[in-house]
Amino acid sequence: MPTIIEPDICVIGAGSAGLSIAAGASQMGAETVLIEKGRMGGDCLNYGCIPSKALLVAAKAAHAHTRMSELGLRAKAPEVDFAAVSAHVHGVIDTIAPHDSVERFEGLGVRVIQAAATFTGPREVSAGDLRIRARRFVVATGSQPLVPPIPGLASTPYLTNETVFDLTELPAHLIVIGGGPIGCELGQAFRLLGAQVTIVEMASILPKDDPELVDVVRQRLRADGIALREGSRVVRVAKAGTGIEVTVNSGEGETALTGSTLLLAAGRRPGVEGLGLEAAGIAYDRRGITVDARLRTSNKRVFAAGDVSGGYQFTHVAGYHAGIVLRNALFRLPAKADTRAVPWVTYTDPELAHVGLDEAGARQAHGKIRILRWPFAEVDRALAERRTDGFIKVIATPRGKILGATIVGAHAGEGILPWVLALTKGLNLSHMAQIIAPYPTLGEISKRVAGSFYTDRLFSAGTKRLVRFLARFG
Repeated sequence: MPTIIEPDICVIGAGSAGLSIAAGASQMGAETVLIEKGRMGGDCLNYGCIPSKALLVAAKAAHAHTRMSELGLRAKAPEVDFAAVSAHVHGVIDTIAPHDSVERFEGLGVRVIQAAATFTGPREVSAGDLRIRARRFVVATGSQPLVPPIPGLASTPYLTNETVFDLTELPAHLIVIGGGPIGCELGQAFRLLGAQVTIVEMASILPKDDPELVDVVRQRLRADGIALREGSRVVRVAKAGTGIEVTVNSGEGETALTGSTLLLAAGRRPGVEGLGLEAAGIAYDRRGITVDARLRTSNKRVFAAGDVSGGYQFTHVAGYHAGIVLRNALFRLPAKADTRAVPWVTYTDPELAHVGLDEAGARQAHGKIRILRWPFAEVDRALAERRTDGFIKVIATPRGKILGATIVGAHAGEGILPWVLALTKGLNLSHMAQIIAPYPTLGEISKRVAGSFYTDRLFSAGTKRLVRFLARFG
């Protein structure tokens, strides 16, 4: 007979959302069970944010010599030892892994079960030889790489973000299918490390971002030597000797692209397979599990958090979801998720960061808007560092209420944070314009662009008449 345990809360999935919920619940006094069939830490630690950023920092360092002449220095291209780069990537993972380990969570009082979880009913989950009957359940099983139905793919070797970091030899020619953030980041990383790279995208690269700022990234990718095949549909793939062949159609007939290695970066799919959601009465579709604003599923005893809930697929959103679930599941507070100020960053060089509404969304929602821009070429710190590519674009109402911001340029991911705060708190451009920004910093661009909203009014003919009038009184 299986052993039955009855905790307060059972969390399925030990990724960013699941770990945060399990740690928080246990430390707040709830008897907590955490179930994970794979690696602790989930996608972010093992296959996503951490290894990709570790690879990117090595790639950017390898390419840094190309900028030395601008600074009056002479440097030769470094010798890339890709096996050592791979060891660096896995060393970063290994350094962080103890924080997400079974041992740490058991030390926090969490019962960790390393097995696959399946709902056997509305209030019960099976995991190994255990049956868990919890007061509340949380599904936090994340997402996995989408494998598109491309003819020939079943018989052609390919990589995804879950396997690409296992490479210990630099590919000679990497063909990437998908021009979203993953495809662009990894494509640029391998190119800067010395591989030939071709990115094939059905539409335009980085399609969820403002096209005006995406074009800055596009130009850099091309300058780096990446072959971009936008507007190209993949017709089929096949093995070609020791490499691969990708046939594409750009509207003017078919073209065969040959390379050594194929990387799929064509999207993500929610991790719902094998969970027995039907047995629990949990509704879901191809986007993920259906949840309400409180992250409750159609079975009100069950919550879903992170990628599997069908919304933004970011680690920081998963962490935010954890707080919403804990307030609802443990304290029965009607906390609701608000994603209007969710930022995202693509960590190419230059970085591309965004929060709030873009120009098209703002026009649709508000009609008349103000668009403000300020280039890094007019920021002294950027000039000093010779990092003047890019600009900031801010969307506001005619009265100055901030609606959204996008930055493309050096350290854009760091620079977007004050705009996240502004949107979260409903601030106006006047608040940003009045801050004292340390000089010289790249962050000064935010104060500059906000101040530009008031330039016409401040230096208008009316202002000049007022100054001259007041001067008459001594």
